[in-house]
Amino acid sequence: MNMQFPRLLDMRALVANKSFFLFGPRSTGKTTLLRKQFAPEAIINLLRAGEYLPLAQNPSTLAERVREIRRAHPVVIIDEIQKLPGLLDEVHHLIEAESATFVLTGSSGRKLKRGGVNLLAGRAWQAQLFPLVSAEIPDFDLDRYLLYGGLPQVYPSELPQEELDAYIHTYLREEILEEAATRDLSTFSRFLKVAAAVNAEQLNFSNVANDTGVSASSVRAWFEILNDTFLGFLLEPWRDGLKRKTSATAKFYLFDVGIWNFLNGTTVLDRGSETFGRAFEHWIAMELRAYLSYRRIKRTLAFWRTYSGLEVDFVIDGLFAVETKSTARVSPKHLRGLRAFADEKPGLPRILVSLDENDRTTDDGIRLLHWRRFLDLLWSDALS
Repeated sequence: MNMQFPRLLDMRALVANKSFFLFGPRSTGKTTLLRKQFAPEAIINLLRAGEYLPLAQNPSTLAERVREIRRAHPVVIIDEIQKLPGLLDEVHHLIEAESATFVLTGSSGRKLKRGGVNLLAGRAWQAQLFPLVSAEIPDFDLDRYLLYGGLPQVYPSELPQEELDAYIHTYLREEILEEAATRDLSTFSRFLKVAAAVNAEQLNFSNVANDTGVSASSVRAWFEILNDTFLGFLLEPWRDGLKRKTSATAKFYLFDVGIWNFLNGTTVLDRGSETFGRAFEHWIAMELRAYLSYRRIKRTLAFWRTYSGLEVDFVIDGLFAVETKSTARVSPKHLRGLRAFADEKPGLPRILVSLDENDRTTDDGIRLLHWRRFLDLLWSDALS
């Protein structure tokens, strides 16, 4: 099945103002996106030996290559810049001296950080490309997405499990081993499965270390690897409440719900199951994260949880608080967290997203929205 997906990230509009780093996990479609939005001739692809080797041997030759591209194209793309982080010195000079505009893509910030690179000291801003979101998929199939995720080569595939298996092994080989982040791939593979088991839960490094068989410091370092290679992210707790003491421990999410299911060994996802509910929450987290990034909304996605167990899945100050429930029939028990949260942040809109098709608003102002209606309003910027 060969499908073309209309991506929401418009790099052409972004680089009208500034050079950009475009980060994101492997196979989210960065190169495909740039080939559609810019001329392929403007791309320097460091995954190709013919491009990589001359620049690795003599980085100063980049200047002439860039000047050649700029004769016909206003923007120069360097794909997989982490392969040669030393090129950023040349890029920096070309931005300053010749007002060149760049898009610099990368699937790992680890080499850049490790090399002491300052990411051009603010001379290039940052954007990120995520797996497909619902608004980019014609005839979106919720059950398929929650099981297989949103990687562009996985979602439409006739053999999605094979694609996920290949992705995991490619990631381990190319991102972890190649960068020498760890030489103990068997233990790191075990850690990945443990990390998947605690997906969407608050992190306890000691427990993960015990289950993996390594030290807590190694576990912390490996979670940092997942963050640096965009394979996972931390959701921090919201701490601006007025009355209740809240948890101080972050939650961890893998970057794609299909990757989570594959690492967990999940091949069937039944509605009504706990796993379906966790996948539903995970997916909404990804939609919200992508929305904030693509719309360039500089607000933090967080969660709220008290020590007594009251919880709201997602809080975005200045926008709304969102609770997810994978139920087809919302009842008062599903609203406890949002009702308690009203005392902590009066006036912030509260939304419960579920499978219940009866959209309505409660007497105390909570909007109950079917997931499809919620996402239609979200991506059309009409939730306020």
